[in-house]
Amino acid sequence: MSSAVQHDRLPLAYGGDYNPEQWPQEVWEEDVRLMREAGVTVVSLGVFAWSRMEPQPGVYDWDWLDTVIGMLHSAGISVDLATPTVVPPAWFYRAHPDALPVTRDGVRLAFGSRGAICHSNADYRAAAASITTKLAERYGSHPAVVLWHVHNEYGAPVLTCYCDNCAAAFRRWLADRHGSLDALNAAWGTAFWGQIYGDWEEITPPRLTPTVCNPTQQLDYQRFADAQARANFLAERDILHRLSPGVPVTTNFMVAPSQCQSIDYWAWGKEVDLVTNDHYLVTDGRRTHVNLALTADLTRSVAGGAPWLLLEHATSGVNWQPYNPAKRPGEMARNSLSHVARGSEGAMFFQWRQSRSGAEKFHSSMLPHGGTGTRVWHEVVELGHRLEDLADLRSTRTRADVAMIWSWDSWWAQNLEWRPSEALDARERLESFYEALYDRHLTVDFFPPSGIGALDPERYPLLVVPQLYSAPASVAADLESYVARGGTLLVSFFSGIVDENDTLHPGPYPGVLRDVLVD
Repeated sequence: MSSAVQHDRLPLAYGGDYNPEQWPQEVWEEDVRLMREAGVTVVSLGVFAWSRMEPQPGVYDWDWLDTVIGMLHSAGISVDLATPTVVPPAWFYRAHPDALPVTRDGVRLAFGSRGAICHSNADYRAAAASITTKLAERYGSHPAVVLWHVHNEYGAPVLTCYCDNCAAAFRRWLADRHGSLDALNAAWGTAFWGQIYGDWEEITPPRLTPTVCNPTQQLDYQRFADAQARANFLAERDILHRLSPGVPVTTNFMVAPSQCQSIDYWAWGKEVDLVTNDHYLVTDGRRTHVNLALTADLTRSVAGGAPWLLLEHATSGVNWQPYNPAKRPGEMARNSLSHVARGSEGAMFFQWRQSRSGAEKFHSSMLPHGGTGTRVWHEVVELGHRLEDLADLRSTRTRADVAMIWSWDSWWAQNLEWRPSEALDARERLESFYEALYDRHLTVDFFPPSGIGALDPERYPLLVVPQLYSAPASVAADLESYVARGGTLLVSFFSGIVDENDTLHPGPYPGVLRDVLVD
């Protein structure tokens, strides 16, 4: 994370994704007027606009973007400018069809959605670097640009590709991780079912197999896919740091376990200048406001306790669930201010103006189809003015009461096939323990397993481990130290069972945690 970024230029943020490319210019003028009425301070711009910025290879159209940014700046509205690399243009895929990802069973996905990207594809990487460079050269010093927004929601809708390019990159990644074939064979337990490899070229992605594929091969491939996407983010980030020095760079996370499980946000949180998150309530019968609080606490923890930003949520209903109820009166404000109370320096939405066409035309927005006469609009305006009164909260810290361990890597391992029961659900354990603490008015700071050693029992007298299926021996030593120094440790079942290679710890359960948990 860069220490030279100018967070002081970023106001307490209120606004949303703005997609002027969907509308004629006369609508832009109305948008800016209404944004000022609503108290909007920041908009995210250009997220899906690559085809508008570069309508043909090497041919750029900046006039419309110059106009929009100028209008916003004149109105005192700052810009979170996106690199549009989540949706390359149709002409790109026509020239480079192998940049489309391949599913595990060998089907190449088609253009016509978003996020259809093979993160190992060299042509995609070159094109993404090119458009990012052009944007930064043109707008890197523009006074309206207070934040750079790389890509969009890495991991959604697809992160993993199983093509031949990925196979070659996977082998290189494995060689770096394991060092030798002997070490790989030992880590993967390839003696089982006769899977021993004698040459790196024999290794492929964990494509569709007759029965369960080697679990450690699958786990390493998830780690690899996450690392490939992160490398692409770093390439764009570094271009922006070089050409737009001092302006923070982020990408919008989806930290909620109810929304994304393919990204190791502990690793990603170290690479952004400002942690931002998208959060949408999931209508699954659970207490959605508790999931909201959990996600906000987890996002703040990914930020290392520093202030962060809610970059997207919904004013009312969404459109991608089986049932999408509208929010009740006051619910939008409650949700927004709950994030602010847990460390967010503002509340932003998807999106500003509700789309009339496309896949998300039924997704709510700040300015709905019904216009300024709607309840949603009146609540948007009211919330904007309430946030103006909270500007002094910028740069403050949220102090938690309890520490909790969460590991995306362990969750990946636990979710593989052939476990003792399909009812073993790390997310259920996480949410159950969090809910019990929430109902006792206790705030939680989360830590990765590698962060246990630094925990001070006086600062965190209680450490909760809701489910940590995969626990290296070092984790057990850190837990023993925490308890020896006076901390209280609460661990749920199916924790400490395997090491980082999904290999069972020797001896009876609970494996590597046996000594710290059993008298």
